[in-house]
Amino acid sequence: MSAGAGDEPYFRCHVFCCVNERPENHPQGSCARKGSVRLRNYMKARAKELGLDDVRINAAGCLDRCALGPTMVIYPEGVWYHYETRDDVDEILQRHLIDGERVERLALRRDA
Repeated sequence: MSAGAGDEPYFRCHVFCCVNERPENHPQGSCARKGSVRLRNYMKARAKELGLDDVRINAAGCLDRCALGPTMVIYPEGVWYHYETRDDVDEILQRHLIDGERVERLALRRDA
């Protein structure tokens, strides 16, 4: 049975964290080589601790921004972030996913 147009979505937000891994000396780099797998796992566990049952934290293949990585994109807003630390992840969880604010200092610009 498929969901109809008026049905509630399964999740309020989807967070796609790039975990793409390229060869070590690839000119674009790769999010995985910059710690994205560890940070994505932390984000998933932390979201569960915070009770964010309506948010899905997904591992994603290449999001085509590895040179700026680690990167993530949050839908339905389509907001892109660069993050490097657990503190960055905590700030995105709190300010974006709980408070509904954009974390400007971590946001990627379209021209980036």
